[in-house]
Amino acid sequence: MSKFLLLQLRPEPEVSDSEYRAILDKSGLDGAQVHRICLDREDLPDGLDPRDYAGVIVGGGPGCVSDAPEKKTAVEARIEAACLSLMPAVTSADVPFMGCCYGIGILGHHLGAVVSKDQFGEAVGPTTCIKTQDGAKDSMLAGMPAQFDAFVGHKEALQNLPNGAVHLLSSGPCPFQMIRYGQNVYATQFHPEADGAEFETRIKFYRHKGYFAPEDADQLIDMCHSADVTWPQQILSNFVQQYR
Repeated sequence: MSKFLLLQLRPEPEVSDSEYRAILDKSGLDGAQVHRICLDREDLPDGLDPRDYAGVIVGGGPGCVSDAPEKKTAVEARIEAACLSLMPAVTSADVPFMGCCYGIGILGHHLGAVVSKDQFGEAVGPTTCIKTQDGAKDSMLAGMPAQFDAFVGHKEALQNLPNGAVHLLSSGPCPFQMIRYGQNVYATQFHPEADGAEFETRIKFYRHKGYFAPEDADQLIDMCHSADVTWPQQILSNFVQQYR
């Protein structure tokens, strides 16, 4: 079996490692089945071809595709360039792809959609995702209810559906929660790997990153632990089961 390529973007080792464990746990993969690259401190290997993998998973991160180039740190710019360098091969060859949070911005930007902070940002916490008619028929959402809660926390979002993309999930605050391009290229605005414990870790590390008022951190942690967020992990499980 080919390995899955996992690209991680978080510059905080504790958060990156926690996300890594969450993705493995929710997807059913083990470390031997994953080629993990932490783009904050590693370059893509020369000649890396996404078509050589069973699928590609992109995690989340504090960077924003829509930030002006002069406002991006050198690490953020390098991460973005690395992710975007793979997208032509991913979309042209319809390589199985699951972009989580940051991944929807990368995919949308590559496909020419507007990614910005103008509308549809969401505060940290759970949001209710609702299947569209196409979502109800998509294998990646098989076995899941018509609506379910998922964890979000993002400043930027797709402002329009990319040309050629299929709209799978929406929410009240953010219309584009999940999309598909071709038959195998997926991206979510929410974090399918996250549960209450995982979001507690991120809230503690990102309390001064502008997602929320720092003094609200403890209240947000309590809210995330009390939320009923269990269905999104099925998406990662479905992805691995379909493409492994």
